[in-house]
Amino acid sequence: MERRNFLRVAVVGGAAAAFGGASWGTAFAATAQPGPSPYGALQAADANGIRLPAGFTSRVIARTGQKVAGTNYTWHAAPDGGACFADGTGWIYVSNSEVSSTGGVGAVKFNSTGQITGAYRTLSNTNVNCAGGATPWNTWLSCEEVSNGRVFETDPWGVNPAVARPAMGIFKHEACAADADHGYIYLTEDVSDGCFYRFRPNTWGNLSSGTLQVMVGSNSQTSGSVTWANVPDPDGSPTATRNQVSGAKRFNGGEGCYYAAGTCWFTTKGDNRVWAYNANNSTISLTYDDSLVTSGTAPLTGVDNVTRTSSGDLFVAEDGGNMEICIITPAGVVAPFLRISGQSSSEITGPAFSPNGKRLYFSSQRGTTGSSSGGITYEVTGPFRS
Repeated sequence: MERRNFLRVAVVGGAAAAFGGASWGTAFAATAQPGPSPYGALQAADANGIRLPAGFTSRVIARTGQKVAGTNYTWHAAPDGGACFADGTGWIYVSNSEVSSTGGVGAVKFNSTGQITGAYRTLSNTNVNCAGGATPWNTWLSCEEVSNGRVFETDPWGVNPAVARPAMGIFKHEACAADADHGYIYLTEDVSDGCFYRFRPNTWGNLSSGTLQVMVGSNSQTSGSVTWANVPDPDGSPTATRNQVSGAKRFNGGEGCYYAAGTCWFTTKGDNRVWAYNANNSTISLTYDDSLVTSGTAPLTGVDNVTRTSSGDLFVAEDGGNMEICIITPAGVVAPFLRISGQSSSEITGPAFSPNGKRLYFSSQRGTTGSSSGGITYEVTGPFRS
């Protein structure tokens, strides 16, 4: 986890004020503040070492190097970004493998009761597959987090072969999010002077060709209007994509990315921020910044993967920190939702909800061992807000 080693000073109009009773649509100028979780306090750790609110339970779905229960698939190393896809009355959870050369994507199938019915590989022998994003046409975009990284479009059912999508740019990819409302795929870049991108396919649903753009704005800008400019050479050679457009706005270590209801939320680990891009009016704002917490200790550190519930709650996983998934409510409250005990050398990855919103999947990438061979993937069930 990269963190700045100097005091950050941010100037954001009204940023120190909590959202109060505002909804996301009217709260773009404020940053979330600590408060009571709508789920209540964390209880003692369960048998899996997870502290959860009352009424929630956890189970282990898979462990690196072991066969997924009832299947012949050996769960991959360093499980990272993930997503769920509806499969009849059941669903599929896909998970990246963030290792060099032998990375890729694995999948687990569940029936309507949550029983595991299959597991298999959907992408093999790619490089440091970190996060990604789901598409509205039911494919998983798996992103390589290396300087010449590509986006691979994969089939969660494992029927169609995975396909590289170089038109989406060659750079150190992290995550992406599909915006069907406006016809874009947003992309984050995991370097300290990275950029925030969007890709418009020539035909929505076909990622083989299109236009890659980069956000343009002041590097110190934390709110207000931004613009976009075409990236001349998405292949990133000989000039990196982030250095091709004058005035491209820099973000310190782009991580998770999630789009819903006109907004794309994305995280930057170098300054511990959760950003909101309003796609309807092309403005940015801060949803959370640990340096703008006005009282007590910032509950969310090491921001990483992010997902969202139908009720509008953001769930943000920590890379390090105290191994929590924190909730940020539409009312501007940030609080721990769960904490993994005894795994301080790991990070939480791949949070994703089942299609019915009743189950949350995620991984501890290095588990209790602190090694990529120690990954553990979990499921949490309980009364999530709908």
